[in-house]
Amino acid sequence: MDIKIEDLFEAGVHFGHQKRRWDPKMKPYIYKEQNGIYIIDVRITLERLKQAYDKIVDLAAEGKHMIFVGTKKQAKRSVKEDAERCGMYYVCERWLGGTLTNFKTIRKSTDKLNEIDAMEVDGDWEKLSKKEKLDITKKKAKLLKLLSGIREMKKVPSCLLVFDTKKESIAVKEAKILNIPIIALVDTNCDPDEVDIAIPANDDAIRSVKLFTKTFADAIIEGRGRYLKNKDFLEKKEEKQKKEEKQKKAENEKKSDKEASSAKKASSLNSTEQKNVKREDKK
Repeated sequence: MDIKIEDLFEAGVHFGHQKRRWDPKMKPYIYKEQNGIYIIDVRITLERLKQAYDKIVDLAAEGKHMIFVGTKKQAKRSVKEDAERCGMYYVCERWLGGTLTNFKTIRKSTDKLNEIDAMEVDGDWEKLSKKEKLDITKKKAKLLKLLSGIREMKKVPSCLLVFDTKKESIAVKEAKILNIPIIALVDTNCDPDEVDIAIPANDDAIRSVKLFTKTFADAIIEGRGRYLKNKDFLEKKEEKQKKEEKQKKAENEKKSDKEASSAKKASSLNSTEQKNVKREDKK
């Protein structure tokens, strides 16, 4: 991570809310008050950002999936762009209640989208009336708007990356119920105790949010690179082990066949000897 304090100032990360709009728990993260506005201590911001970066890299290196959550106007575009860039899930329109805690129901909605797509491909679409087509098209557009970022999500994510804990309070509550780690920007009006890694920062400026979505995406890309490299190594190792086991098995089978053949031969010889002895006894 090559973010410097100057970059934080340039993006306006240090600007908090007005003095009257603050959460007392944010006091340790505030540098000073200036013209009725709280100024965030960016030294702590940088420290927490590095901590978050390392955590995200580690999770991605383990093959874990994360979800970007930012539905406010200032965050929507950055969340969508950077989540897609690093191949992670995202919610940038509206967080549907139960997205995590009632995931099976959400999966039914995404399955419905897949069914509609299948209809268009299989030719069943042409059999529908104009009214039916219009209704389904409207339903598809609505589902895509809400679920496009989590359409391919097969299970609940391993971490939430949140860009306004007040705005995304439902997502935060659901993650806490399921003990899913939360990394989040916390402005001076937020409660930092609600999340696992709280990064004090301005969550209302487009440039500020963009700096964090970009940094998180870079961390995921770095971690995924390690995961794929390690995965390739493990797959080659596993392939080598299987080859050795197969070879060993073949050798054991060959040895067993040889031993069985020798035993059969020995048994045949013994049988012949016994017959000869019996003949001599008769004589």
